[in-house]
Amino acid sequence: MRRILGIMDIVYGPEFPGLSQASGLYQELGNIVKGIAVTILFLMTLTAIHAQHKAPVSIHEEARIALSHYPQLRDTPITFKFKKSIRKSVMLAQPDFWSLFRPRKKRKYKVLINKEVRISDKSFTTREIPKDVLIGWLGHELGHIMDYKGRSSLNLLWFGFRYKFSGSYLKIAERAADAYAVTNGMEDYIIRTKEFILNHAKIGEPYKNRIRKYYLSPTEILLLVEERDQEGKSDGL
Repeated sequence: MRRILGIMDIVYGPEFPGLSQASGLYQELGNIVKGIAVTILFLMTLTAIHAQHKAPVSIHEEARIALSHYPQLRDTPITFKFKKSIRKSVMLAQPDFWSLFRPRKKRKYKVLINKEVRISDKSFTTREIPKDVLIGWLGHELGHIMDYKGRSSLNLLWFGFRYKFSGSYLKIAERAADAYAVTNGMEDYIIRTKEFILNHAKIGEPYKNRIRKYYLSPTEILLLVEERDQEGKSDGL
């Protein structure tokens, strides 16, 4: 490029911007392009929360807060990552497939997150979802991982089959994930997530009915909190 600019400078003389000026513009344009690329990579790059946990920069803080409620998962490898599309789900927690062939304690997990959260006919980016709501969503998925940790690899494969094809089992699994989150002190976040969905004017009734059917209701969550607190008092006696 510099050789071409030098030849143009000789041929066209003073009318041509010259090697130094054109080269400067070229360098400035290159810096702009580099800046844009670095910004995109920064937002999508996975950063470490703890030694075993990684999440995109754009949701790093929300993932850190959700994980702070699960000290049992501190040494469990978990990666949060964006995915272009997840059918029928906003997020999806699952074991890493190849780690199913390893001992249970060495199993790895991932939480997949739709790049664009689409609920009914309404689309949201992660920036448009309130922070507490996003934390609640992540906390629910970590509840699934708590459930997975106690299962054998063969049981997990059977779990996935029933989860996909059995509505009654889907209900059991989703309510169990909510229960794990409540047990770990995330009830406020879980309730805010449900209220965001159930009270949002632009979210259609089919999705709201799905939430009502398969997940714990705010009232049921409060009852679980009472039971948890009562057990805590009994243990303290």
